[in-house]
Amino acid sequence: MEKLHFTFKATQPITHPVHIGVVASGDLEVIMRPTTGDSELDIVTGSDGFHDVWQHVLERFFDRYPIQAKFEINDFGATPGVVNLRLTQAMEALKDAQ
Repeated sequence: MEKLHFTFKATQPITHPVHIGVVASGDLEVIMRPTTGDSELDIVTGSDGFHDVWQHVLERFFDRYPIQAKFEINDFGATPGVVNLRLTQAMEALKDAQ
């Protein structure tokens, strides 16, 4: 099990918390909470050695969605495609809540 932490510059605040996904084989859970300042992501993953992959997936996400949020991500072997899907679903849920 590996714990990762990332920080990204962000400019768009969110107003509601969002919870998407579940911790299950090949899946992950994304929890976003409002914050001020930079976005911070705490990731717990069952797959060690994928820091650079996470970095690239998250860079692409924040290039598209520069949101200010505190992220908690619990991963159980999700592929980069599933990570991107869950993050995009979280953005859609956020849009629906607003």
